[in-house]
Amino acid sequence: MNNNHPPLLGYADRLSARPGEVVEVKVSSYLEGEYTARLVRTICADPNPQGMGLAEKAVDCSFADSYTARVQPFTPGSCVKVPLTEASQLPDTFTFSARIWPTRPGEGAQTVFSVGEASSGCALVLGLDDVGRPRVAVRMTDDSWSECVLDSPIIDRYWVRLSASVDLLEGSLTLRCSGNESDEDSSTEFSGLTVLKMKKMDCLMMAASETTERQMHFNGKIDNPTIYVGYVDLDTLDEKIDTRPVYASWDFSREISSCRVVDSGPNQLTGVLINYPARAMTGANWDGTEMCWRHAPHQYGAIHFHEDDIYDFEWETDFSFVLPENLRSGVYGIRLEQGDQHDTIPLFVCPPPDQQTARLCVLVSTFTYTVYGNHARPDYESSWLDRNNEWNAYPWNPAEYPNYGCSTYNFHSDRSGICHASHRRPLFNLRPGYLTFGASECSGLRHFQADSHLTAWLENQGYAFDVITDKELHDEGVAALSGYAAVTTGSHPEYHTARTLDALQQYRDQGGHLAYLGGNGFYWRVAIHPENSSLIEIRRAEGGIRAWAAEPGEYYNAFDGQYGGLWRRNGRPPQHLAGVGFSSQGRFFGSYYRRTPESYDERCAWMFEGITDELIGDFGFSGGGAAGFELDRYDRYLGSPQNAVVIASSENHNDTFVLVPEEQLTHITNWPGVPNEELIRADMVYFDTPSGGAVFSTGSITFCGSLPHNNFDNNVSKLMKNIFDRFLDS
Repeated sequence: MNNNHPPLLGYADRLSARPGEVVEVKVSSYLEGEYTARLVRTICADPNPQGMGLAEKAVDCSFADSYTARVQPFTPGSCVKVPLTEASQLPDTFTFSARIWPTRPGEGAQTVFSVGEASSGCALVLGLDDVGRPRVAVRMTDDSWSECVLDSPIIDRYWVRLSASVDLLEGSLTLRCSGNESDEDSSTEFSGLTVLKMKKMDCLMMAASETTERQMHFNGKIDNPTIYVGYVDLDTLDEKIDTRPVYASWDFSREISSCRVVDSGPNQLTGVLINYPARAMTGANWDGTEMCWRHAPHQYGAIHFHEDDIYDFEWETDFSFVLPENLRSGVYGIRLEQGDQHDTIPLFVCPPPDQQTARLCVLVSTFTYTVYGNHARPDYESSWLDRNNEWNAYPWNPAEYPNYGCSTYNFHSDRSGICHASHRRPLFNLRPGYLTFGASECSGLRHFQADSHLTAWLENQGYAFDVITDKELHDEGVAALSGYAAVTTGSHPEYHTARTLDALQQYRDQGGHLAYLGGNGFYWRVAIHPENSSLIEIRRAEGGIRAWAAEPGEYYNAFDGQYGGLWRRNGRPPQHLAGVGFSSQGRFFGSYYRRTPESYDERCAWMFEGITDELIGDFGFSGGGAAGFELDRYDRYLGSPQNAVVIASSENHNDTFVLVPEEQLTHITNWPGVPNEELIRADMVYFDTPSGGAVFSTGSITFCGSLPHNNFDNNVSKLMKNIFDRFLDS
């Protein structure tokens, strides 16, 4: 194994597909020889030997074959690339200027602006040297460099103007940095006869340099980069002089939702974004009077670049296949094997378009899977790998391979929050057998692996089901669910767009039966990039359990222009849809539910037929109990329907459980105005809808982990069988 790379990894160009659609698979192997590929149906992704363990079934497929192994590289770091032609060459004398807000000065050489030719690399670089001092350099024909460097490093998180004038005919460089604690400038001369001619240049870049590969990435914001014709007096650049001739001026406040960088100058040198950096960022002129970039775009002319942005590995396709028309809907994996190494790439197969092959639909939370993709947990310890070896679980952990890009629950190297996520890269924690918590007394699963407790139970109980993912729900709306007697979520449907929430609400209000079998659901608002559906944006705005906090003025999504953050702060608390919403969180421990007197009423008693226990789910593979980790509660003032019945509530949670921030007002008061301990609970809720539908909600992330207990013979299993039987017969 390469020290920085697992030996065998792959990903597909899509997480879900319908019959007749093409799936492209990209593979990289550090092993010699060939690997094999085949298709399997994933039954259970929990490797715990006390349960059913990892379970899969082989499926006939067209791509089952051997393939030549090869290494496929990837290059992190975001930047702007502007192609140059013979008609758009830089003049012999020009001035480059930009506002910059560096976040890691002194952490290696960094580029603000570079220009060169693809065959021989950059010929001019403006940026910072390895100790954070402004620097401009020109490469000579003998590959030596003539440079101009200022004496003082610049400060992090402070706006300055960095400007450089270059005269290739006279052979001179002038560099200036203004707006720092003290203005500073410097100049130098070189022999113009030995300078590479700019007419050879075919590539102009911002935030990176290009030689044999992209390097010297800038960390921080760049605002209003401009190239002026001629040798401009750098002392006057902070003044507005409309008559100054402009070669190019990139206005980052235009087309913010796109992958393009617009040149408002005469040459129309439009650039493209690489490894999509953060847009809709406050610029040097942001004054705090407006918080939405759509209302004052001229104050949002900055892009925040990072050396570790990576959202599409852009690996070449090793093989592709068309999903056969007769392939049953469900959870599948593209199984790669080479020697004793293997990888299983998940693929969620939906039914044919406009068809349902079952009465039950499982809604797969691929937006949540992607947003958590490659989450390097801050509490990770290498000792967790002992459990992996013991259970033959998935061996690779993202905390060990941060070079593969982390999740939106992590920070960039400059400590800014990661706000973009994509599945077009290997996601370690989206694999059968991956353990989120390697030191857990139970299975220690979340997300994809935890949701397999539900699908394994459905298979065990003989329920036919289709799967639909968030993508289809977002793209197709309620039509993706229409016709199903019942729709069920998994353990953690946390991230949603307005379109997915609308579709679920319409399904419910049109007479559908919705089962919400998780906790912390319908919580965060996300946006999908309008040009790249694999790219998801999250702004962790005011409120909520936040891995990081967005900067002031940067709460609105770049992709759709809408206010980010919690759906609760967007006027759509989860209680509106499901009757319960996020209330409390603790360690990965599970407790139980106690039935309420209302559960014995005629309206609800049918759910508990065959169940004599008062305590529900005091067992389980997730945290040891059905009510744990993240808990949702009923609250009429937040939108829980008045006809909703709380049929069971959890209790006996340990002292690690605390209220979520949006509930807590001060250190002694909370929003509902009751003792904190009353709000630390999961409520199991049922209500009918006027159109003849119904909603059942559990309000706990660990609920599905109780289904496989005792070989699927337990009171949680019986409860869900009663509910699904009623929903499917309606």
